Amino acid sequence: MSTSPPQRLRDWIAAPAYPWITGGAVTAGAVVELIVIPGGVTTTVGVLVSAVSLMWRRSFPPVAVLTVAAGLIGFAGDVNLYLAIMVSGLTGCYSLGRNRVLHPALTVTGGALGALCVNLVHINTWSRMDLPVPALWERGSLSLFAESFLVTVVVFGAVMMGDAVRSREETRTERSLAQAQLIAMERQQAAEAERAAIARELHDIVSHSVSMIAVQAESATYTTPGLTPEARDGFQQIAATARSSMAELRRLLGVLRTPQGESALTSPQPTLDLLAELVDQHRAVGGTAELRITGERVALPAAWELSAYRIAQEALTNARKHAPGARTVVEVDYGADRLLTLRVQDDGPGTDSRPGAGAGHGLTGMRERAALVGGRLSAGAGPDGGFLVEAELPWGSG
Repeated sequence: MSTSPPQRLRDWIAAPAYPWITGGAVTAGAVVELIVIPGGVTTTVGVLVSAVSLMWRRSFPPVAVLTVAAGLIGFAGDVNLYLAIMVSGLTGCYSLGRNRVLHPALTVTGGALGALCVNLVHINTWSRMDLPVPALWERGSLSLFAESFLVTVVVFGAVMMGDAVRSREETRTERSLAQAQLIAMERQQAAEAERAAIARELHDIVSHSVSMIAVQAESATYTTPGLTPEARDGFQQIAATARSSMAELRRLLGVLRTPQGESALTSPQPTLDLLAELVDQHRAVGGTAELRITGERVALPAAWELSAYRIAQEALTNARKHAPGARTVVEVDYGADRLLTLRVQDDGPGTDSRPGAGAGHGLTGMRERAALVGGRLSAGAGPDGGFLVEAELPWGSG
């Protein structure tokens, strides 16, 4: 695909050889001009130094100060203004503004002072050449400084042009960076949405079937008459394998739901032994909570321990959010029938402070945690007012 002429010109200007080619061309032109119109030593040195230094204006931008200074010195050494000085001086001022070697105000001020000095040298030269030069205090003497005014305007224009190009390129770079960040953010959000969709699909397709396998295999040992011990053990193994698969599925869902940029949980997960610490944390942030435990503490499988802990954690968080200052009671019952019952109740305003209590993400997550281990969860107004979250999590095999 061919590029447009403006783009080819921009590419050529951006090439590393560009300053060397243009600087060499200006130098060659300066040599020719000095041969045609010879100047004094000061003028010759100033013209050549100003032209030659252009070759390093990109690799070492501060050299543009030498370019402009040498050009002014060369102009001061002769009343004639060489074309090479005009080109190199304008290019040097542009380079100073383009690369922000100095603040543009300082660059223009320095150029104006240099132009004034050159003008004063020329005024002195005109006087020695017996030209009609009015005294500085006489009428019409201000016209003597038209030269410095014109040079200052040219310096100002060149510096401002360079600074404008620099600002435009910085703006283009910032815009490109912002667009790249926006595209990356959109891709990240799309990836997270896809991860969440995969998690939902896995849950909808697999979790119900696997949990039914576990329940049916567990119940078959009690409802099927005449089972041999081997068959009973086989059903128990099927139930245990299904529960293990549910635990693994839950870990997979946790990885898929982990937002990008966060590490998946690989450290030991919290258990019910940390409930007291969780309640203390609730108190530490201004809540009022009490922990009640009934029954003998039983070490449950990791998936059950984690689900119960997370349900209690989310319920306490909801209490702080929707019923600040309310008294909360966390009850854990290790039932003899292998049923763990967890209740979290507060005496706040109840469901009135929980808009959409049946469809909130927190309650949905708690229900999913309970369902993944074959349990159930209910949430709503408590029998004595307030809000009650109750989870029943069956565990183990008989």
